[in-house]
Parts: sequence; structure tokens; C-alpha cells
Amino acid sequence: MILDSPILFTSVVAPIAISLALPLLDDSLGRRGTAAAGTVLLMIPAAAVAWIAARFGLGGPVVDPVFFRSESIGRFSMLLDGLSAPLAISIALVTVTISVYSLRYMEHRFEEFEREEGGGAPGWGVYYMLYVMFAAAMMGTVLSTNLIEFYLFLEVSLLPSFLLIAFYGYGNRGRIALLYLIWTHVGALVFLVGALVAGLAAGTFDFYDPELLRPVEVGALLPAGLRMPVVAALCLGLFVKLAVFGVHIWLPYAHAEAPTPVSALLSPNLIGIAGYALVRIVYPMFPAEFARLATYTLPLGLFTIVYGGLMALAQDDFKRLLAYSSVSQMGYILAGVSTLTPAGVAGAMTHYAAHAVGKALLFSTAGVLIVQMDGLRSISKMGGLASRMPMTSSLALLGFMHITGIPPSLGLWSEILILTGLAGTAVGGSAAYFSAMVLILLVGIGLSTAYAFLTMKRIFFGQPTDRTEGAEEAGWTLLGPMAVVAAAGILLFLWPGVVLDPLSAAVSSILG
Repeated sequence: MILDSPILFTSVVAPIAISLALPLLDDSLGRRGTAAAGTVLLMIPAAAVAWIAARFGLGGPVVDPVFFRSESIGRFSMLLDGLSAPLAISIALVTVTISVYSLRYMEHRFEEFEREEGGGAPGWGVYYMLYVMFAAAMMGTVLSTNLIEFYLFLEVSLLPSFLLIAFYGYGNRGRIALLYLIWTHVGALVFLVGALVAGLAAGTFDFYDPELLRPVEVGALLPAGLRMPVVAALCLGLFVKLAVFGVHIWLPYAHAEAPTPVSALLSPNLIGIAGYALVRIVYPMFPAEFARLATYTLPLGLFTIVYGGLMALAQDDFKRLLAYSSVSQMGYILAGVSTLTPAGVAGAMTHYAAHAVGKALLFSTAGVLIVQMDGLRSISKMGGLASRMPMTSSLALLGFMHITGIPPSLGLWSEILILTGLAGTAVGGSAAYFSAMVLILLVGIGLSTAYAFLTMKRIFFGQPTDRTEGAEEAGWTLLGPMAVVAAAGILLFLWPGVVLDPLSAAVSSILG
């Protein structure tokens, strides 16, 4: 269905434009007013997605009318369907709730700046301006229908997140922000090179036709010898964003040292968009070439699961452990996509939503511990917190359950679907191939479970330490947003069909 007006586009661009005024209103609004204004701005795209889903359903594509048209570039529109909906809903849920969470956390962070550095960090208006731009740009990336449009929103999400790390991060934040910028910008540029070659050779940069409501098989318009190099460039650029093994170096530094609310957006939301782009952009444009490449990306995804799990086990810094956990979780998404089966791809997109809920809870838990225990992040210095912080420990447990696939979590359904997809790829293969795949996957799942629940035990159970003796529960300004995210995750576990049914139909249509 084509809407009468560009509702999705307006809901994404308006918050970005209005947020530019927040630094000017900083003094008049105050920190609470600025936080409220930023949160309301992010409710605009959330409300647009919710209204369209309720009004028209997700059984078929709903697109904006074309709001930009060029013979050389193509058409800009925005698309909400069964494939993009799980990501759009996840981004809306996490960005709005973490915006509320940011108020109390950033109060603590600004106090640290005053105490340790004598101030110097930009104020509340700049923080929420960058936060809104980052969050809204992620939504625009997911809803785009054109390669140039997708790239522009991807870059808009990169620059504010870079500045958020540089201004408000920890440790050597300037150097780490630059590392993050260089790695992810290079990945975006490699993607852009592939996109430019494909678009110029084909005469259009559209990967989805917003008027005929179907994907555009751009590869059919390119010479045969050019297709695989273009696919390789597109995939390599997205792999950097996805942080799979070999091009993951930037992630543990950036996600560990970013201010914790930003970590809660980077890890669950931003990096997983690359997995979505493989399904939405690369496969429909070049189905035969991507299918050949999937033979190699499937074992890469499985190896990433194992590598990330091993590295997470070795960490003492809680946020750094969660960062390596995200590397491992992206392996599940890449493996699911690489099966090119309806179950596997649907499982990968469901895992995006499960990871969004789980990792938002876990990074928020790290933030609670930082606020309540004066910056404590070392797991070896924690212990016995469950009796002192029962609500926090319960929410952390739900977070770990989501990323390990234990009910009542959406991660259970995503892992079942990914396992089903992997089993489907093994049918007709050799016994050795099937055995190796199962063995690697079992090791990966075992490592995920090990680092999750060993960490839970070390932080919240056992004997208290000198640093945790006086710990007490945080207030609802921190725990309230976390409770909303946790409740949404449980509801999606109990009622998965609201996401899985339209998602499965959309994936089957693309793969078909």
C-alpha cells in the first residue's frame, strides 16, 4: 500500500531537524526539560510505526509516496513491512526507553566530569541533540528503499555516535572515538563503492521499487563479470558494521568506553542493521552471487559465535564482556542469514529483536552498577548483589536469558529458527559437514551460556566484596525504563506471532 503522504519520512527527519534547537534551549529547559524534549522527539517515529502497523497491518508492504526522484539516482521512499518491522519496533522501543534512562545516568556522568576533569563536556542540549539524531537516523536506515538514501542515513547515524563517544565516553575517549569513526566509515565507504558501481551500471540506485512494491534485481542489469566484485564490496562494508570476526577490532573498544546509554544503542541496534541489509539489499539485488558467497559466510558466522564467546569469557570488565558478547551474537545473525532458508533468515531478524532487548537490559545493568557503586565495572570486585539489588539482578537475568535463548525470552524463538535453518542447509550434504557444523554450533551455544551465567553468578551471588557492601537498589529513573524493555521482551515471547507471522511471509517472498 502507498500512503497518501510521506508519514515515515517526516517522522524520521522532523526529530533530526528539531533536535538542532536543543543546544539553544539548554538553559531555558534545564536537564529534565531537555530530556523530556528529546524523548518526545523520539516518540514521533515510534508513534508513526505503531500507527501504520495498527492501521494497515504488516501483512504487506506500506510505503511513503516518492518524496525525491532523479533519473540518475532513482526514487527515495520509506518502507515498513514484515521484514523491517522487527528492527523498527526494536529501535523505537530501545531508543525511547534509554532516552529516559539517560537522564539519571548522565547526571552521574556530568558529576564525574566535574570531579575528575573540572567539567568541559558539552551540556544536556548537545547530548540529547546527538542522541536524537543518532536514534532517528537508525530508523531512517532501516526504512530506506534506495542505496544512496540508505548510505546517507547510515552516515548520519555514524557522526553523532562518534561525537557521543568523543564527548562523553570513558578512558582515552578521543582516540577510541577516532578508531570507531575510521573503521566504520571505511566500512561504509567500501559499501558505497559497491553501491555506486551497481547503481551507475544499472541506471538506478533503487533496491526496492516503491511504486510496484517489489525488490529490484539490479544484478540482472549488470555484466556477469561485474556482479561478484560488487557483491563482495557490499558485503565487506556491511561485515565491518556487523563486526564479524576479522573486522571486529573496533567494537570492543567503542562499545566498552562509550557512555553506557550509547552502548545500549550501539550494540543491540546499530550493528545488527548490517545483517538486515544483507537480506533487504544484497540478496534481492544479486541472489545467485550472494548464494555462492553464503557458502563461506556461514562458517564465518559460526566461527564468530565461538570467537566472541571465548573472548567474553576472558573479560573482567563488565562492559567489555558485553561488547565481545555482541560480536558473538552477530555471528548468530550472519549464520542465520547465510542459510538462505526462510526459517534461518527469519530467525536472524528475530534474533536482532531478542538481542536488542537483552543487550539493552545488560548494558543498562552495567550503567546501574556504575552509578550506584561509583564507576565499578570490574567483575572480580563484585559479588553478593542479588540481596542488595534484587530488581537489578532480576532484570539482568532476563537480559542474559534473551541472548542465550532461555524462556521466557524472544531469544528462544530466534535460536529455534536459526537451528532449523542450519539443519535445512545440512540436508543433502555430507555427514562430515553436518557433524562439523553441529559441533561448532554446540560449542558456540555452550560458550554463550557459560559466559552469561558465570557472569550472573560472579556479580549477583557469592560473597559480597568491600566494593559491594554498601550497595543499594537504584531508583525508578534507571529501573523503570529497564522494566519496560523487559516487559516488552516477555510479551514478544508470549505472543511471537505478531512479529514472526509477517516476518516469515516477507522472508519467504524475498527468498522465493
